Amino acid sequence: MSGRLFVIGTGPGNPEQMTSEALAAVEAASDFFGYGPYLDRLSLRADQHRHASDNREELDRAGAALTLATKGANVCVVSGGDPGVFAMAAAVCEAIDKGPADWRGVDLKVLPGITAMLAVAARVGAPLGHDFCTLSLSDNLKPWAVIENRLTLAAQAGFVIALYNPISKARPWQLGTAFELLRRHLPATTPVIFGRAAGRPDERITVQPLETADASVADMATCVIIGSPETRVISRKGQPYLIYTPRFMARETR
Repeated sequence: MSGRLFVIGTGPGNPEQMTSEALAAVEAASDFFGYGPYLDRLSLRADQHRHASDNREELDRAGAALTLATKGANVCVVSGGDPGVFAMAAAVCEAIDKGPADWRGVDLKVLPGITAMLAVAARVGAPLGHDFCTLSLSDNLKPWAVIENRLTLAAQAGFVIALYNPISKARPWQLGTAFELLRRHLPATTPVIFGRAAGRPDERITVQPLETADASVADMATCVIIGSPETRVISRKGQPYLIYTPRFMARETR
């Protein structure tokens, strides 16, 4: 008899931002699969079991969780943020798509969470108040030429752009190159929001204009949000900047 497989997100890292639905799944599960630092965010009982693995072992992790679920266990696959945004929900679906037939019989429940983009946006106001898109700058799973093309089209279309995986030791140049590309299409004053570890004790929120945006401010724990030409920055005495993108856009006249 098949067990259940929950795919959950822990949110950006603040325990208060983990949904009650995800907490209920944690309470019901016996086994937990995930990247070690994400599993560390959970308070597990003595009868619950951790199966930690490296952050680049998503498909193997998904397969191990599915195998255990087919044996009748209630299993949790744990992501940071929202499990459906550059995270484990897609890996589990891919494993089911390519794996043995009995994996398709698992009772699968993907539970939504709060992704880093939303946590960072809330810290500064409402930069996602109008149309936006989300891109990963990692070229591990797609060519850099595709990323450049999507960035160009997003900027030309007037989207606010949220960037995940902006920089790493193995990829130190991508974010700076992305800024150079975006400067060709966006105003120099466009706000760039660097949101590191939003909601955690080591949170750091930095706002710079695109013209002088410094890629070295970011690391892999940073979500970067680049405003659109409509995005506004409000200065407030003694308070951080308030940044928002108006909900209404003026109609074009011809």
